[in-house]
Amino acid sequence: MTAPLLIQHQAPVCLELDIDLEIPIPCDHQRTADLITALSKQALEAMPDGGDLMITACQSDTGLELEIADSGTDATKRERHLPIAAAAINAELQWQNCPQGGVAVTIVFPSQSSRSRLAA
Repeated sequence: MTAPLLIQHQAPVCLELDIDLEIPIPCDHQRTADLITALSKQALEAMPDGGDLMITACQSDTGLELEIADSGTDATKRERHLPIAAAAINAELQWQNCPQGGVAVTIVFPSQSSRSRLAA
């Protein structure tokens, strides 16, 4: 999903993925892919001269957290759009500046038990 974006980008970007394939995604896979694509586009727009893009995921007590971090401009100097896909899958987005530069956006997916309560 990010490969075409990296190929089209005007400058070189190093992509690092750290995602355990055994972690279950607690919502619609296509909408999750749409969200990752939208946030990756925003990260690449903040790196016109290239840089680093890292996508990581971990399971926590509160649910799945997926982070997209980049070496682009800080959060105050870039547009941060809330993709409709985030609302569609009930995910919370948290932006923060990284100490080494750039920005990380964390996608917090609700736990399975939270999704069950929402459906009730």
